[in-house]
Amino acid sequence: MDEYSRFVDWDKMDVSAQSQDTKELSCTEFQELKQLARQGYWAKNHCLRAKVYHKLISSIPCRTVTPDANVYRDIVVKIVGKRSSSSLPLPEFVDNSLVPTYCLNAEGVGAVRKIILCIANQFPDISFCPALPAVTALLLHYSKDEAECFEQVCRILACNDPSKRLIDQTFLAFESSCMTFGDLVNKYCQAAHKLMVAVSEDVLEVYSDWQRWLFGELPMAYVARVFDVFLVEGYKVLYRVALALLKFFHKVRAGQPMESDSIQQDIRAFVRDIAKSVSPERLLEKAFAIRLFSRKEIQLLQMANEKALQQKGITVKQKSLAPPKRQNVHLAVHAENFKSEIVSVKEMRDIWSWIPERFALCQPLLLFTTLEHGCSLSRFYSHSEGHEPTLLLIKTTAKEVCGAYLSTDWSERRRGGNKLSFFGTGECFVFRLQPEVERYEWVIIKHPELATAGAETENQNHSSPGASTLCSGSGPPEPSERLSPFLSARHFNLPSKTASMFMAGSSECVIVGGGDGQALYLDADLNHGRTSHCNTFNNQPLCSENFQISVLEVWGFRDTMNG
Repeated sequence: MDEYSRFVDWDKMDVSAQSQDTKELSCTEFQELKQLARQGYWAKNHCLRAKVYHKLISSIPCRTVTPDANVYRDIVVKIVGKRSSSSLPLPEFVDNSLVPTYCLNAEGVGAVRKIILCIANQFPDISFCPALPAVTALLLHYSKDEAECFEQVCRILACNDPSKRLIDQTFLAFESSCMTFGDLVNKYCQAAHKLMVAVSEDVLEVYSDWQRWLFGELPMAYVARVFDVFLVEGYKVLYRVALALLKFFHKVRAGQPMESDSIQQDIRAFVRDIAKSVSPERLLEKAFAIRLFSRKEIQLLQMANEKALQQKGITVKQKSLAPPKRQNVHLAVHAENFKSEIVSVKEMRDIWSWIPERFALCQPLLLFTTLEHGCSLSRFYSHSEGHEPTLLLIKTTAKEVCGAYLSTDWSERRRGGNKLSFFGTGECFVFRLQPEVERYEWVIIKHPELATAGAETENQNHSSPGASTLCSGSGPPEPSERLSPFLSARHFNLPSKTASMFMAGSSECVIVGGGDGQALYLDADLNHGRTSHCNTFNNQPLCSENFQISVLEVWGFRDTMNG
């Protein structure tokens, strides 16, 4: 049908969905390209999409020496030889990934394997890249010949713009992306995450499939629409679409019986058959309706997860061992070793399912309890300092149970001198377990429009830290100055003004707050406390406005892999 049809099996394509109207793409402005990609401007014109892909990929900044079409023509005969292209073995770094046909004809299916082998020859530094077969097959669909497809894939792989992440090429990058996706699910798909935790023996094993959903299971018409936007906006789009897929899966399957040994297969089957329930337009609409972290925040989270994996020595996939996955909450919280006067094993496992992925390999370690160490704020600090993160649990005399996940070492409080100052990160959250389970997101991450209100609140806190009107930790001064309120500023050498503010401590009090307007204030004697609630989202309060503490515990995270 056009010059890009050599490898297409048009009998498998929905030709009725293709428009023969002659279209051109003349815009170069990012915002305009972004809107056109999201709207599917070139989706119904095979030739135009091919030209747009070529234009977008040609603009990717690459290494000085990047293999091109001529290199492919020079090496393909030597590498492939006389072997049948359909039986060519794939390199180990694709990890036995699916090689989707995407409506390619027989010549195209064989060409995908030839191109991947030549890429392996030219990129010896690639050690793990399961998305490569799907990306190659898709781009071949819109290429004049094998050499052109080879060149386009090489440009994507050779991108040297540090701010533009495209395809994971190492096990460390891939595994940390899975952990990052798990963190995002925990933040943005809490109902689906709760279901995964309930039915899966290993929740990260389920989330480690996220790239396979996109580059393997998703039908041609859908993955092409995703790729349209991906080439313009980058890696963040992939997270958005994967989150949307999980949301739709939960919506369709919620209430239906599911077995732990089949949940992965169930999601894969749902994605393969997504056309039965969701159109490509609806999928993208859902994806872009998610108010996701900024690109900078996701990049910092990815860095934190990579750092955690490196510290645990997990940088390559071991052939003899199962790939390191998220610690099953039933294994992380051992029934025989865990003892708390506040929460049961089941309740602690519920809390464990909420924590960031990079700490899920750890086990709970009791650092402080008022039953043993007394009601001393100085001992609270001395036992808690040096540990990051920590978990605060409180049981009131009215048998209410609440607490907080605290991302930052309490020693940070000293940075403010004698002045009560806030610190902490957006990963912090507060929660209630009794009388009902409720988790409260950090207010400025979940509801960015409240940042200004949060900042005003913090100014009030400095003048009157014990005020019962305390609503939340402060927000950044101005959105333009905020690099990331999500992760600890000191971990990434960021200016202190970009740090989040969730925790505060002095010799007189402890304040933890910010989740959906919820806040905890504890007196120095650790016998009394109070809560505040702004009624911003009509949530129930953490506990009574004024309460007496029956037991208070602080738990740390013990790294079982490093002793």
